[in-house]
Amino acid sequence: MEERLGMPNVVLPLDSMSVGDKLEVMEKVWASLKESEADLASPEWHGELLAERRALHAEGEAKFSDWADVKRRVRRKVSED
Repeated sequence: MEERLGMPNVVLPLDSMSVGDKLEVMEKVWASLKESEADLASPEWHGELLAERRALHAEGEAKFSDWADVKRRVRRKVSED
């Protein structure tokens, strides 16, 4: 592992990793980020996007998807790639 600006440069064999292996790495990174959640500040655009979506919901214009449908679409998209 090579260090650059005090941060390790981790190289993963992404081309040879399965989707499951990649998801496992992502889950571990998210779990680590969650442990230091208080140190993470959301960018201003997050608040702006949430305000826009709340307004759409209040106006009855928001569109929602069933979670099972979302998972099917994501699985279909992943299997196409």
